[in-house]
Amino acid sequence: MAFGKTAPRVAIIHYWLVGMRGGERVLERLLRLYPGADIFTHVVRPEALSDTIRSHTIKTSFISRLPGAQRRYQHYLPLMPLALEQLDLRGYDLVISSEAGPAKGVIAPPDAFHLCYCHSPMRYLWDHYHDYLPRYGWLTRQVMPVLFHRLRQWDTASANRPDRVLANSAFIARRVRKAWGREAGVVHPPIDVDLFAPSATVGKQYLWVGQMTPYKRADLVVDAFARLGLPLLMVGTGEMAEEVARRATPNITIVPRLGFDELRQAYAQCRALLFPAEEDFGMIPVEANASGRPVIAYAGGGARETIVDGETGLFFPEQSIEALVDAVERCERWLGDFVPSDAMANARRFAPEVFDAGIRAAVAQGMGFEGEVHEAPRPARKTG
Repeated sequence: MAFGKTAPRVAIIHYWLVGMRGGERVLERLLRLYPGADIFTHVVRPEALSDTIRSHTIKTSFISRLPGAQRRYQHYLPLMPLALEQLDLRGYDLVISSEAGPAKGVIAPPDAFHLCYCHSPMRYLWDHYHDYLPRYGWLTRQVMPVLFHRLRQWDTASANRPDRVLANSAFIARRVRKAWGREAGVVHPPIDVDLFAPSATVGKQYLWVGQMTPYKRADLVVDAFARLGLPLLMVGTGEMAEEVARRATPNITIVPRLGFDELRQAYAQCRALLFPAEEDFGMIPVEANASGRPVIAYAGGGARETIVDGETGLFFPEQSIEALVDAVERCERWLGDFVPSDAMANARRFAPEVFDAGIRAAVAQGMGFEGEVHEAPRPARKTG
């Protein structure tokens, strides 16, 4: 597939566009790399998206036309494989699927290069299935085993459709191999580290930031600090927010959200960031390091690739109150040896330019580009 000096027509498939989280930040960077790209997705809430994403042509699958799809899109998961296969990608030379929900299962044109950037194989189908199952009602629990068995078969079969798979971490590359039987290269997601800076003053308050869902382990943090009695700021909301608030003691402050400037200040002035989840990658620890602050992280998932134990943070070995309490107490003794500039230098490994280079190299290799590539003319914007 050699296109000489003319850039390809690009389609980016993103599972759903209902807010701005880590996957959407990656999408923004892909759109900067390919400004003429069209976006395909199952459902979209334009008001919840950045100007960068909204400025592009966004085409939706038939899922968007089903009752209540903008809010209850995940209820239509069994129909998403069919919806993906009905998307018309004729005329596109490069297809990039952004996979954490169903995205990679599109049928790309025979001569197109299909690159899958995998944030994670669908957690609820694979390794987190038994965590999700008890959260549903009785009837759903009876249907899920059969339904998800069929979805796993489709997920594995459709994993053969991309020409190449990239994972956002070595941890996810191992999960790709386990679930899909595919080898994946690793390109870490882009983090705009230049947006963060250290503070001249550091407070006594520890910090936790995230969505209050079970696997993020906000419950573990609130229980550990109820025992420790040290000041803690928790930033986030979600299905566990009320439960976490009930368990909080007076030393723990909980706010649902902070503005970006307030969040930057919280990072830069915290004693340390707490990161107890087993994340696919985890952008938040890198943002804390970029702010010159250390991270206390569970020694699993992507954190093992972003935090240098004993230098830019400390690991704890298991997701238990005792292990986290011990890690915080070790941190209190270790902070005198912590060097903020080491953490900031570590964060630069994940700067956007590193991501750009990895994506460009994979596309160039897959499409046989030679020499300089120019952007193709961009079509008029359309949503729907």
